[in-house]
Parts: sequence; C-alpha cells; structure tokens
Amino acid sequence: MRIDIFSIFPDQIDQMGNLSILGRARKSGLVDLRSQDLRMATTDKHRTVDDSPFGGGPGMVLKPEPVFAAVKEVSPPRPLILLGPGGKAFNQAKANELSKLDGFSLLCGRYEGVDERIRSHLVDDEISIGDMVLAGGEFAAMAVVEAVVRLIPGVLNNDASPKDETFSDGLLEYPHWTRPANFEGLEVPEILVSGDHEKIRRWRKSVSIALTAAQRPDLLEIRGVKSFEIEWMNEFEIEIDPRFFSC
Repeated sequence: MRIDIFSIFPDQIDQMGNLSILGRARKSGLVDLRSQDLRMATTDKHRTVDDSPFGGGPGMVLKPEPVFAAVKEVSPPRPLILLGPGGKAFNQAKANELSKLDGFSLLCGRYEGVDERIRSHLVDDEISIGDMVLAGGEFAAMAVVEAVVRLIPGVLNNDASPKDETFSDGLLEYPHWTRPANFEGLEVPEILVSGDHEKIRRWRKSVSIALTAAQRPDLLEIRGVKSFEIEWMNEFEIEIDPRFFSC
C-alpha cells in the first residue's frame, strides 16, 4: 500500500512513520509511506504557503496555488483526503475501508484552515479524528495511518488481533488480566484460568457487551444484542438494560 502525506513538516512525518508498527511495515515493504512537502512547488524566496483570508478575520489560510501544484507534481494515489474538523468522523469502519485500497493520500490542514477551492475542487474526501481543534493535521494523519496500516495482513505479528479488539464487532473489547493471578489480594476471574476456552469466549463476549452498555451505550444502540448473546449473558448472570435487546 502506498500512502502519501502532504504537510509543511515532511521530515517530522517521516520520523513518526519510522516508529513501531509503521516502521516495521515500511522496512518489510508492506507499506510505502511517503511524506510530501507542500512547499515543493512554491516559487517565492520565502516558500510561502499561506495568506490572510479575504474579508478579514484572524489567522492565515493555506493557499490553493502551492497545494494544487504539489499534488499535480506528485500525482499521489487517490482518494486524497483532507484532515479537517468538518469531515466525517474517522472510525474503525473507515479504517477497514481504507485498508482494502492499494493506496490513498492525506492532506494536513494548517493555520486557520484551507482555501475552500482546495476542499471543493482538489480533495476527494474530508475526515476528522474528533471534535477538537489542533494546530494542524499532522498528528491526525498519523493516527489515521496507524489505524489503517495495522489492518494490513502481515503487519501485526498476530493477524487475528484486529478481528478481536475494540470496535471490531461494534463493541468495546473485554478487559484483560495477566500474571500474577493474585496481586495484592486482587484476583483474576476464575473462569480465565479454567482452561475451558469455549466458555471463556462466551464470557468475554458477554462482558464486552456489558462494558459497552455501561461506557458507550451509543455503540450498543446501533449494534444491538443478538438472541444467543442474551443467552450467554444469562448463563453468566450478567445484566444490562433490556432496552438494548430490542435495538
């Protein structure tokens, strides 16, 4: 997969792209991550990429000329996605969708925003990582890249990991324990050391549903609870609000 990231901080993007999972994916050849400098096609001595907005107002705006020119020069893989607060919320479903592509590109917004012509005539989509304001899209871009890259087969040591974690089935992941089994009087649930893997699987799913109901009811209202899952929860005497049963 080829991923291009357009930014005024290409060196920093490249450095972050060498960390942990991303770094291993790059070294193994599974991912071709390229940091592209938005200043590459500027013609003035200051390599200017921003200007004040028409109509007045605070801050500066990313100019259309250097951005259009940089994209034209590179001819990056599409879709080209803008990281911006007005975009659709990025989630695991979107990460899965992007992981199926041969490549895509990200444009990091900066300053007060981007010229509207960039949004309406250059990029193919816009996504946001949350309802907060950042100085730029670089950290948001890296969050998107890591979420996508880890789903590519062969990137993780255990390909089953992405299939059994938070959001993979519209649920929060079940809690985990490790050794020692007894830490200062706090014991691991007995079922986890029972050796009955099928029973553990049912218990984990039941706990996952209960945890989602308590902490992210919005997710469970969308997903609902299946009839056989209700039977599993009854088996372990795990209760949640019955309204989720009809979702």
